Amino acid sequence: MLKVGLTGGLASGKSTVAEMLKARGAHVLLADRLAQELMRPGQPVYYEVVQHFGEEIVEADGSIDRAKLAGIVFPKRIEELNRIVHPAVIERQEAWMEEIGRREPAAVTIVEAALIMEAGVGKRFQKLIAVTCSMEQKVARFAKRLGIGLEEARAEVERRMAAQAPDELKVRNADFVIDNSGSIEQLEPQVDAVWAELKRLAGA
Repeated sequence: MLKVGLTGGLASGKSTVAEMLKARGAHVLLADRLAQELMRPGQPVYYEVVQHFGEEIVEADGSIDRAKLAGIVFPKRIEELNRIVHPAVIERQEAWMEEIGRREPAAVTIVEAALIMEAGVGKRFQKLIAVTCSMEQKVARFAKRLGIGLEEARAEVERRMAAQAPDELKVRNADFVIDNSGSIEQLEPQVDAVWAELKRLAGA
């Protein structure tokens, strides 16, 4: 089994690449979605986050308002949140990969996460993929995702990126770099090439 980390800056297209690799046969876990599950009411992480950041992040139905939480933690308090959430996320990731490895010895498991390098967990993976694109594309994609104007999107992207390692560092530490600056048609052959190599390594 091959353990792969898939990372990249905000709105770089990590999830798009993850979906494409999943369609080709990879087992994919989205760390952000896992973190959301761990922050649901009733989970130990939920109580720790609410206790640490205050009741003002809790909505009427008891769930955590992610937008309010993001407003509090980015960029200066993200480490506080990560110290609460990351250990539980990493534990679940490891269990997930080991379970797949028992069932499929030649499987390719991919964890898609923005903060692999920032969290210091890069060495938990045998290979790392970095997805990149230009700042202008990040802003445009983020604006479209949230349905906000470009100016507001740029300010929020810059604020959140201040808590992330620069793309240059991600690229320098990656085994594979996928440039998502162009169209889906330009992305497909890059993903095909990376997938072929991952499959080869998993079966070696």
